[in-house]
Amino acid sequence: MSGPLTGIKVLDLSRFIAGPFCAQMLGDMGAEVIKVERPGGEDARHHEPFYKGASVYTMIFNRNKRAITLSTRHKEARAILEKLVRRSDVLVENFRPGTLAEMGFGYERLHELNPRLVITSISGFGQTGPLAQRALFDAIAQAMSGLMSLTGKGEPTLTGTFIADYVAGLHGVIGTLLALHHREKTGEGQVVDVASLDAMFSCLSTYPSAAAMLDMTPQRFGSRDPLTGPANVFKARDGHIYLHAGTNPLFPRLCKAMGQPDLARDPRYADVRDRMKNIEALEPIVGAWVAGCTVEEAGAALTAEGIPWGPVNTIADVVASPQIAAREMMLDVEHPTLGTLKLPGIPAKLSATPGSVDKAPPLVGEDNDAVYGEVLGFSKEEIAKLRADGAI
Repeated sequence: MSGPLTGIKVLDLSRFIAGPFCAQMLGDMGAEVIKVERPGGEDARHHEPFYKGASVYTMIFNRNKRAITLSTRHKEARAILEKLVRRSDVLVENFRPGTLAEMGFGYERLHELNPRLVITSISGFGQTGPLAQRALFDAIAQAMSGLMSLTGKGEPTLTGTFIADYVAGLHGVIGTLLALHHREKTGEGQVVDVASLDAMFSCLSTYPSAAAMLDMTPQRFGSRDPLTGPANVFKARDGHIYLHAGTNPLFPRLCKAMGQPDLARDPRYADVRDRMKNIEALEPIVGAWVAGCTVEEAGAALTAEGIPWGPVNTIADVVASPQIAAREMMLDVEHPTLGTLKLPGIPAKLSATPGSVDKAPPLVGEDNDAVYGEVLGFSKEEIAKLRADGAI
């Protein structure tokens, strides 16, 4: 592995999405990541869809990791985990608060074992507060953060992906990097406490401040931009597009693209506030123009005027996109038993120290012999005994 985090050792005790995604991003940038699962593998390995019998769900969150199995309830587990903690720079976990302490690895004990350790804890509600002990999944974070109250048109609606888990994972990475930077200056590790609810709350634009200061309760607008317009999804002859011409400089350009330059001088649409007051009258005008075009025709006219727009792609469309290919956002990753895997690429492109995908998502316990033997120093006989005893 090579990259800006080469030399950093990460112990990944997490499962599902937020924690594994966080640890994977560190691995993409060169960190050595050891993922610990119970014998048989984490629950996510049983999630659909499957490719040649292996969970795609697990694949997309666990590349660039070495995978070992360990029964944390086994009498030998504590000593093994202590060895792993002592050699690690970062520990990533997303248990419910208090679970590590119940295992004998509370934050005080972890600090005693390794004062330089950065402990990145990602949980539903964080390590503090009246709800800290409650379980939480992504959809609950979307509901409780207020995001669902903003999404859709009509009934509150989930987003189409696990956005709370992804954003919590990203904040986990940011917090980890900040803590590592602090450690470089002081030699001290610390706890990075990330809550999924907090992560979602941080994404709510002006709404929390407007509610607190102005007593404003936002409505659901579907795909319409609530601040400027016209900005919405419009149906073309052969598909849908999203266009955004809501700012004052962009709206006259849209009128020109539509062949209706006089519309820009209509006092009902003179500026942003006027257009938003009259958006129900304006959108049908734009919709009628788009409806008379193909996606390609409307797009060409909008591009010529510098108006932001895009087709509403299916997932298959975007996977096949030349832009995605040019940015290396779909990668061919060779797996030792499954063949070629198609996995998402790395969004952050560093010019001098780019990340890379050097190891396919591991099978359950794929690296037991290497990690227990080469890294932790167990003999072949000791590893065989641990396996026979059900410890690994």
